[in-house]
Amino acid sequence: KKYTVMFVLVILMALFSLASPYFFTLRNITNIINQNTYFIIVAIALSFVMIGGGIDLSVGYQMSLVGVVTAMLMMVYHFPVWLAVLLGLGLGTCLGLVNGLIVTNIKVFPLIATLATSIIFQGLSYLISRANTFRSYPDEFLYLTRGKLLGIPVDVLLAILIAVAVSIIYTETVYGFRLIALGGNEEASRLAGINTRRMKISIYTVCGFLTAVGTMVMISKANTTNSSFGPGTEFICLTALIVGGVSFMGGEGNIPAIITGVFILAILGNGMQLAGWGTYAQFIVRGLILLGAVMLGEYQRGKRKSRQKRSDPEPQHG
Repeated sequence: KKYTVMFVLVILMALFSLASPYFFTLRNITNIINQNTYFIIVAIALSFVMIGGGIDLSVGYQMSLVGVVTAMLMMVYHFPVWLAVLLGLGLGTCLGLVNGLIVTNIKVFPLIATLATSIIFQGLSYLISRANTFRSYPDEFLYLTRGKLLGIPVDVLLAILIAVAVSIIYTETVYGFRLIALGGNEEASRLAGINTRRMKISIYTVCGFLTAVGTMVMISKANTTNSSFGPGTEFICLTALIVGGVSFMGGEGNIPAIITGVFILAILGNGMQLAGWGTYAQFIVRGLILLGAVMLGEYQRGKRKSRQKRSDPEPQHG
């Protein structure tokens, strides 16, 4: 799946390069990368939950609440930037923890639980911000997306560091192996001695923390925010994860393919915009891509099951 999705990305880039002379230019490719750093971070955040066999529909609304609280701390209450960011990250971590506790303690289906908390988070966001817009942040905060280290934008470096760190976690650590086991078969994981309740709480908490990191990048990049910033991000990231080979059932996924999934959606949007397609047409294409990716995943899963049945030894009689 990893190499298939990368092949699709190359094909899309080739097609849009033929369709528009402005697509495959250094400026346009740089813009695509810069504009999608927070999508990459949030998609990686959501991957913890998805690979663990859950789902979190509240991610975009967590971004809304964390964004307005961080902005208000800086612009209304004049907190130091480092403290406002630290409190924003702490809030995001707490929101993820709340989701994890609800899913594990009340044992509500994750889709329903996070749909409910998304409404609560959005209501809190509007209540706290009073539907105001906050803009013109301090230079120290804008450095996150406007500053450069070694000639590379700070937010790009941040996305790379998070991607490398999480990739190592997934492939080289006990926690990563337990996460994949949890998504593959929760009951078998429990019988093997894994504390599945603690694992579930931890993946939602990590998702909340990384979502808050992505929120900082988002509002720094825009240099403005209000309660409408964030919602909708969860569906883009969810689509990117499915396109990148993460199963709705959990138990599989890798960072290179997830990042490729984000860029496939980004290049589709950018290419269609250069080709003169409207925003609504892009929504249709994204929906079709999500539907197609889910159908392909189910088809591949069915083929694997049929091959496994054929390879299983026949029961002996007599």
